[in-house]
Amino acid sequence: MNTLYVIRLGEIALKGLNRPMFENMLRRNIKAKLKGYRNTITKQKGRLFLQIGDDCPREVVDTALSTTFGIVGYSRSFSAPKELEAIHKAAREAIGEGPFAEGKGSFKVISRRADKSFPLTSYQLDVELAKTVHEVHPDLTVDVKNPDLILYCEIRDKAYLYTTQKKGLGGLPVGSAGAGMLLLSGGLDSPVAGFLAAKRGVKMDCLYFHAYPYTSDEALEKVKTLASLIAPYLQGTRLWVAHFTEAQLQIKRTAPENETTLMFRAAMMTLANRHSERTGSQCIITGEALGQVASQTLEGLSFSDSFSEQLVLRPLIGMDKQEIMDLARKIGTYETSILPYEDCCVLFSPKHPLTRPDKVVATEHYEAMGIEPFIEEALSNLEVFHFDERGEIIEKNHPTPDPLF
Repeated sequence: MNTLYVIRLGEIALKGLNRPMFENMLRRNIKAKLKGYRNTITKQKGRLFLQIGDDCPREVVDTALSTTFGIVGYSRSFSAPKELEAIHKAAREAIGEGPFAEGKGSFKVISRRADKSFPLTSYQLDVELAKTVHEVHPDLTVDVKNPDLILYCEIRDKAYLYTTQKKGLGGLPVGSAGAGMLLLSGGLDSPVAGFLAAKRGVKMDCLYFHAYPYTSDEALEKVKTLASLIAPYLQGTRLWVAHFTEAQLQIKRTAPENETTLMFRAAMMTLANRHSERTGSQCIITGEALGQVASQTLEGLSFSDSFSEQLVLRPLIGMDKQEIMDLARKIGTYETSILPYEDCCVLFSPKHPLTRPDKVVATEHYEAMGIEPFIEEALSNLEVFHFDERGEIIEKNHPTPDPLF
């Protein structure tokens, strides 16, 4: 036996001639999260239809569909031929479980006909199905304005009936907008930035800068946990770890104290740009928000941007801290992000950082530090951890950085 899910598409359905590309990518992304379970996915305009074996636990399907961008909603459904008797039978199955099972409260029926050749109007079908509801649950009352329960019916190639509409994330399928490199720290901001970039279709690797022993192994484990938590939204990811201790010590020794944070950012951007190009990424994604900390002024961001030939995306640029915290809670990263293991930027921050650098002067200071050999050393000793579409770690090695696609 199979279980049927009706998957509703949002923005994808508005695409033109390239809509099949988005639909096929979404289909692949869903199937990747359900690997190991026999399933088929068919498509019609504005909908995907997932048939999956009953051996797949319902929570696995819920997790897969609720973490996949491109889906605005989904419902466990029952189907029937477009014949009234068969539709009544499927309706009885739908209202025999789930929210209708107790048979208490009020209800309404919402029917939609994508197939306008169906002989009954939507209203007439509503009336027919309401009769079925009363036959099965005579204590239910009709309330068309504020019902406790709703029975939905869609007339397409078949009739599809369901009683719940679970909300999806919306957005575009991951991979449809290209590839990026997320600068992932242990803080609140960068995981949320990665989530938002993925919502617009960016497939991404993660890059973390580790400064052992100034940042502990616990700090690295914290970042690995964050990578595993956002990996389902990213359709899996690779976490690259750059060992940056010597580079940061060189900056601490040679840079003006009030410029050390700016120089750290510039060196990180230099490494990220080179590694991003090697992996086929087309942009760098950061968790910076304008004015949030001293280095995130317009002048500071412009300075760090000058060290990347890649486009730099900042999905959080206009958000305040409360909005970021709320979204971190929603995606499940908040509790891990607030664990007290600080990243290297915090530990090496000056007491009185420069907030509005002169780009020409700051660039001269950067070039005088002799940082290049340290960046190359960090690039040549990257570690990588692989996380699959379910967030499970599957591999660790020191590979050649293969392209994301």
